[in-house]
Amino acid sequence: MTALRCRLRLPLAAAWLMAAPLAAQQPDRAHPPTLPPAPALHLPAVQTATLPNGLQLAVVEMHKVPVVDVTLQLDAGSVRDPDDAPGLATFTANMLQQGAGARGALDVADEIAFLGASLSTAAGYDAAVASLHVPKRQLGAALDLFADVVLRPTFPDSEIARQRDLRRAQILQQRDQPVAMANIAFAAIVFGGAHPYGRPANGTEASTGALTRDRVAGFYRDWYRPAGARLLVVGDVTLPEARRLIEERFAGWQGGAVAAVNPGAPAPPAARTIYLVDKPGAAQSVFRIGQVGPARSTPDYFALQVLNTILGGSFTSRLNQNLRETHGYTYGASSQFAMRRQAGPFVAASSVVTAKTDSALMEFMRELRRVRDEAVPQEELDKAKAYITLGLPAEFETTGAAARQFAELLLYGLPLDYYGSYIPSIQAVTAADVQRVAQRYLDPDHFAIVVVGDRIRIESGLSALNEGPIVHRDMWGQNAP
Repeated sequence: MTALRCRLRLPLAAAWLMAAPLAAQQPDRAHPPTLPPAPALHLPAVQTATLPNGLQLAVVEMHKVPVVDVTLQLDAGSVRDPDDAPGLATFTANMLQQGAGARGALDVADEIAFLGASLSTAAGYDAAVASLHVPKRQLGAALDLFADVVLRPTFPDSEIARQRDLRRAQILQQRDQPVAMANIAFAAIVFGGAHPYGRPANGTEASTGALTRDRVAGFYRDWYRPAGARLLVVGDVTLPEARRLIEERFAGWQGGAVAAVNPGAPAPPAARTIYLVDKPGAAQSVFRIGQVGPARSTPDYFALQVLNTILGGSFTSRLNQNLRETHGYTYGASSQFAMRRQAGPFVAASSVVTAKTDSALMEFMRELRRVRDEAVPQEELDKAKAYITLGLPAEFETTGAAARQFAELLLYGLPLDYYGSYIPSIQAVTAADVQRVAQRYLDPDHFAIVVVGDRIRIESGLSALNEGPIVHRDMWGQNAP
């Protein structure tokens, strides 16, 4: 019995002995913990080869987990859309999975599931992308399917009609989605309808209704070519192995290089204007504030990353702390430089309670002006740089995440060892750099301020701010009564 009592008491005694020193070592909650320096980023090399048909192959070996990610980039993005057919590029990319080789749409989906893989096809503004994630043991069979989807799409009339109807329904639904309305209107206003970046990537109801198999097949024939296309393989594979697997399936793909596209200049910036898109009964007002920004190739990229982290690129950014934490107008406010091959947009965004629409705009403009006019305090600068550098290694933790990062290098023609100097480049940014790029790329006197909300309830308050004339636009950025 005595021995039993001792055994029962020992954990209690041990707990008491452990609690004593812990009580004496309470954390200092008056100051945040000191962040450690950014760890060195050691990444596998990007190995490259070019196939005889011009297809560029890049391989990144990551052997810890037996999975492989394959990403094919083609210069077949929305910048290639004909003027009379916005949405054709994204529709064509989506159609690749709706029948390929001897498989129908359901057969493609069933085989993907059977292989334990995921396969997607889509198009952005600058490129069309086909992506595959698959266990290593199924890589060969999955590449057979992947090759059929990319090289031998059938574009059956029945699927063209079905997907066309689905897209038209989605476009109609956007009229009830203020965020979608704001995004479409902002792009059209900032870039102009003649610029590819100003047109809706998924087209309009009219352009979608005019899509035919001949238009889709013609777009595919013109732009889906191997010369200059880029195929990235990341995961449990070597360059010789990947080259053999790819050549077996893609060597017969033929076609000359596609011509470079010149989208022309965006619409010249107008004086600061509030563009009001009426959404009767809206409980919130959706803001999109900004202008044309830089291209991804800008030498100011790293300074802009730090600037945006401070302004609206993190939870503790100025915009989010002001509009959400201090004033409670919104669940979140953010900003972004959406850099593309050509100059992309800068946009500050939020959805705010309708009753505070005018107050929210006032705070938006306060922060957008302050980051230009006042030097960033050193403590805030250091925190932003730590946020970027300490978070970078997480972007390479999985093959899928790593593939997204390395694919960016291929898409924008960046050096393949780019990430080796990424952290030092961020650390070298100074407060003067941040203010310089803020003054260069943020021009409040020429901002387009797009607000989607209940016009009857918000127009008078916006007008009283004297932040610019108010003009009425529809979802497509066109004049509205």
